[in-house]
Amino acid sequence: MNYEKIIDEVKGLLGKNDGHGLDHILRVRDLALKFANQEKANIDIVELTCLLHDIDDYKIFGEDYANNLINANRILDNAHINSETKEKILYNIKTMGYNKYLSGIRPTTLEGKIVSDADMCDAIGAEGILRTYAYNTSRGSVFFDKTLLPEIEEKSAIKYRDNKTEHAVQHFFDKLLKIPSILMTDSGCEEGNKRRLIMIDFLRELFREENAVEWADYLNQFLKKQFISNTKLIK
Repeated sequence: MNYEKIIDEVKGLLGKNDGHGLDHILRVRDLALKFANQEKANIDIVELTCLLHDIDDYKIFGEDYANNLINANRILDNAHINSETKEKILYNIKTMGYNKYLSGIRPTTLEGKIVSDADMCDAIGAEGILRTYAYNTSRGSVFFDKTLLPEIEEKSAIKYRDNKTEHAVQHFFDKLLKIPSILMTDSGCEEGNKRRLIMIDFLRELFREENAVEWADYLNQFLKKQFISNTKLIK
C-alpha cells in the first residue's frame, strides 16, 4: 500500500485548513493505530479511514462532496483498493463526526469506532485547546468574554451546525467536555478521560485569572451534572 502517495493527495486537498489539515489527519492516524493495536482491529482499514475522513468535509468542500464522498472515492479508486475494503472505509467515514452523533448516527464497526474515538480525542486535551484557539482567532473572534453568560441550552444537530458562538470557551461546554462520555472503545475512553482533566484544569485556571466567578460556578455545576448523568448510565 502506497500510503505516502495518499498522504500527498490529502495534503493537496486540505493543506493547513483550520485545524482539519494534514497535521490533524496524521495525529488522528497515529492515535488510531495505537488504539487499533490495543483493540485488535484491521490496521489497513483504520489507517485508510483516518487518512480520508476529512477530505470531503462539508465545511470545506460543501454538501455534495460530504454526501457522496467524492474525494475519498477517487483516491480509493486511484489506489486500486478492492471494492469490499472500499465500502467498509466509506461506511466508516459516513458514520463519523459530532454532528452525526447529534443526529443519532454512530459507527458500528470496530475500525469505525476506533477512528471516531481518535478523531474526537484530537479535539480535546491540550491539542484541542490549541485547535480551538487557532480556529477562533483565525475568524477574528475572542477566545473568552466573561461578560457573556454561559448558554445552557442543549443544541440539536441543526443548531450545532448553524451555531454562531460569540467566544470559544462556550464551545468547551457545548461539545468538548462532553466528548469523553460518548467515546466507544476502551482505549478511546481511557485517553479521552485523561484529556478531559487537562481541559478542566485549563478552564479552572482561566476563570481564576479572569476573576470570572459566574463561569467558575457554571463549570462546577456542569461537571456535577455530568457526573450524575454518567453515574446513571453506568447503573
